[in-house]
Amino acid sequence: MDFGNRKYILIFMIVSVLVIFVIRLFYMQARDESWKDRAIRITEKAVVLKPPRGLVYDRNGELLIANQAVYDLMVIPSDIESLDTVSFCNLVSITPEDFIQRMAAIRKAGGSWKAHEFMGQIKPSDYARISEHLHEFSGFFGQPSTMRRYPEGVAPLFCGMVGKVSQKDLDSDEYYDPRDYIGLGGIELAYESELRGTKGIRYFFRDHKGVTMEVAEGRLDSSAIAGEDLYSTLDIDLQEYGELLMQNKKGCIIALEPATGEILAFVSAPGYDPNLLVGRERGANYQKLVQDSLKPLYNRGVQGLYRPGSIWKMVQSLVALQNGFVQPSTRIACNRSIIGCHGPHSYDDLTGAIQHSCNPYFREVMKRMVEQRKLSNRFEDAAQGLDSWRNNIMAFGFGSDLGTDIPGTKTGQVPGKTYYDKIYGESRWAYSTIYSIAIGEGELLITPLQMANLAAIIANRGWYIPPHMVRKIGNSGSKLPEYLEKRETGVDAEHFQVVIDAMQRVVEVDGGTARRARIPGIEVCGKTGTVQNGDLPDHSVFIAFAPKNDPKIAVAVYVEYAGSGGSWAAPINSLMIEKYLNDSISDPKKEERILTASFLEH
Repeated sequence: MDFGNRKYILIFMIVSVLVIFVIRLFYMQARDESWKDRAIRITEKAVVLKPPRGLVYDRNGELLIANQAVYDLMVIPSDIESLDTVSFCNLVSITPEDFIQRMAAIRKAGGSWKAHEFMGQIKPSDYARISEHLHEFSGFFGQPSTMRRYPEGVAPLFCGMVGKVSQKDLDSDEYYDPRDYIGLGGIELAYESELRGTKGIRYFFRDHKGVTMEVAEGRLDSSAIAGEDLYSTLDIDLQEYGELLMQNKKGCIIALEPATGEILAFVSAPGYDPNLLVGRERGANYQKLVQDSLKPLYNRGVQGLYRPGSIWKMVQSLVALQNGFVQPSTRIACNRSIIGCHGPHSYDDLTGAIQHSCNPYFREVMKRMVEQRKLSNRFEDAAQGLDSWRNNIMAFGFGSDLGTDIPGTKTGQVPGKTYYDKIYGESRWAYSTIYSIAIGEGELLITPLQMANLAAIIANRGWYIPPHMVRKIGNSGSKLPEYLEKRETGVDAEHFQVVIDAMQRVVEVDGGTARRARIPGIEVCGKTGTVQNGDLPDHSVFIAFAPKNDPKIAVAVYVEYAGSGGSWAAPINSLMIEKYLNDSISDPKKEERILTASFLEH
């Protein structure tokens, strides 16, 4: 091959290499987005801005849930250079092992060019000390944030709490990232989407000198938008008083406004200060509460399933009246040969049976509702009658969805044919097997919230609005539509008057079972319950509403191991009513007796 040919071949090879290089460069710069993204990641950083959660107020505008300023210590792993780990750990008061664990979790989350939370919810006083030396540790910087604060320290289970998101939360909602907090229980959970707000983002880059610069002069940034404020139904003053009355006791107080279904007070005792479950001490405090034998985290108001005792006789009366099984004038002998009873009475009408809480009377009433003798087979007849009764009961919100916004609410247990067939077998039980449910005992289980709602139903003469925690969302918001519509029980209003009159006699007449619930100048209508508890002391129950002809408040009180309903639950109930209606207490001795009582030994 001559020199001329070799020259052309060499030129061709050089040109070919240049063409290939240019094509590849064009492909990298103009076609391959992954290279573009990689280049951006090297120079440009992004910090997600967390919004403050919305505030929560009580019904009178007092702050129930607030925010307080804290700082989050952030890290961009790719920006860390020659870190003195020991000095850094001493600065932020952690161990080297803790540092390794935190960084491992951050690397597992991915995105070494992104800002990650290294340590959250640092108090301003602690951050002031840290920030003086933070410039010595490249890749780390502080970011203002907020955490919850409960100014009055009341209603922990009504308010709920916030905690770190779970993996399930991360998988189900793209809004969250691993450093986020989410509502856990109560209002915080029920209204999480309203309270959490909208995140913002800030882009920046560092030039060759390490100086932080805005990207596009901040035009690509977006501000975080705070969550919406909520106006709750709670009355803080009444709530504080209820918690005071339930000190050294186990049980519950639920107070409702009958006309609206708004929850005025929600006391589950023993309780705790919700401020224990915020900040960096939250984990340790939570474990102490979990291990507490008194179970302060247990929401007795909506998760506690209790036998209602004799307050159930109000439901029985109304269902029997509506279906024609009794009349107000119906008299039934107090036959104690099958079931026991209290007090000197022998032959009551319906009013007297309620006033004296006559067990044999209501055993017979329930028998008439179950044994209707429509079928020749007595077992099938009882099963059909029981299910018919159960359908009537469920219209009161027992054993069914009450429609409340409180998370984790249980529906209770109203046994029917299916339930007893599982226990005894089909056609192997009759009314004589199950009659204890006639007086609120046996397998019947309801929550204190359902008890309070029963008092509201009677006060309203046959309807209720689902109990709820929030009046409105935002300053210009209105009531949620689901809490404007009445739910009817199917019992005509005319049947309620005899029951209401009898409930007034329970309190006002000397032979009634709730004389300790009297309030001067206020007509209180109530019903006691004394729930059997085996070899242990009975549980004390009382439901009531007042005033009789213009009901403003309905209250259920359940005190575990306290004995008769008239002795303890009734006076507690009356104190709540008087406090709400009069903002004062007329009988300091009654109040002192309750405040000094303790029933925690069981």
